[in-house]
Amino acid sequence: MVNAEAAAAEIGVIGGSGFYSFLEDVTEIRVETPYGPPSDSLFLGELAGRRVAFLPRHGRGHHLPPHRINYRANLWALRSVGVRQVLGPCAVGGLRPEYGPGTLLVPDQLVDRTKARVQTFYDGETRSDGVQPNVVHLGFGDPYCPVGRKVSLSAARGRGWEPVDGGTLVVVEGPRFSTRAESRWHAAMGWSVVGMTGHPEAVLARELSLCYTTLTLVTDLDAGAEAGEGVNHGDVLKVFAANVDRLRSVLFDAVAALPSGEDRDCVCAHGLDGIDTGLELP
Repeated sequence: MVNAEAAAAEIGVIGGSGFYSFLEDVTEIRVETPYGPPSDSLFLGELAGRRVAFLPRHGRGHHLPPHRINYRANLWALRSVGVRQVLGPCAVGGLRPEYGPGTLLVPDQLVDRTKARVQTFYDGETRSDGVQPNVVHLGFGDPYCPVGRKVSLSAARGRGWEPVDGGTLVVVEGPRFSTRAESRWHAAMGWSVVGMTGHPEAVLARELSLCYTTLTLVTDLDAGAEAGEGVNHGDVLKVFAANVDRLRSVLFDAVAALPSGEDRDCVCAHGLDGIDTGLELP
């Protein structure tokens, strides 16, 4: 039996494997949600005096491709254990030559080019438990938490990185990489980096009044931004592996510096103020 304290957290991290192994006294728990199972168990522990819940986005063993991740279950599971702030690091391709492998960019804007992902809790459809949410049109002009972005940028600089402050993450369906024509179009639109997992995480977090910040690690120049054969999956993995320890240190420093949930006073915390969603949030 897991006691209530061990099964509670205030900060969530959604990312690849290897992060939770550095938490103290890790407790693994399974969480049931009205939206089905999340990608994996939650791994809860303590870091710098903060209770943290880690969730492997693709599951242990990386068995879930981006378009098959149950994003609603993931965010609901985190909130159900007390999480109010989420860090969602992800690997991306650079759309400009100056954003080469090893660049850390903390975006402030998002473009959705996915095709088949459920991206709201408030669709008016009755859930399996008989609860019917209302249809809600939520403001999303600034998709990332301004406080989380500031903290993450400071943490990166403290670790000797020179992060790019701001930019647009365009999210594609995957699992394939972009064609060269698509990549060049993304770049021509002025977007900065391209990935496969940053949406609908961000909007679902906002719909649950969670603060959400993504840190994007450039692992390659996207097909239209380089010569040669384009993106290679093996090279992506190599670059990520070479930078994962550094990124983990940045995330840990950001966790330590985030304000407590009670002190939140950003757009994320107040996005649902005055709105009847028809759902009782955990």
